[in-house]
Amino acid sequence: MMIPVRCFSCGKVIGEHWEEFQERGREGDEDPGEVLDDLGVTRHCCRRMMVSHRDLVDVVSPYQ
Repeated sequence: MMIPVRCFSCGKVIGEHWEEFQERGREGDEDPGEVLDDLGVTRHCCRRMMVSHRDLVDVVSPYQ
């Protein structure tokens, strides 16, 4: 799950698309913009937040 779940700028819920965006982005075959278009993320602020977000859970989890 993406944290934060909502876009900082407009407040739209975008966390529900994070898992699919991340999986399709790992494969590297698809352009991130095309993936966001397929997911229905059209606002510039939300797209920027999805592309620039990095989950810290992967970074912090070794220290649990």
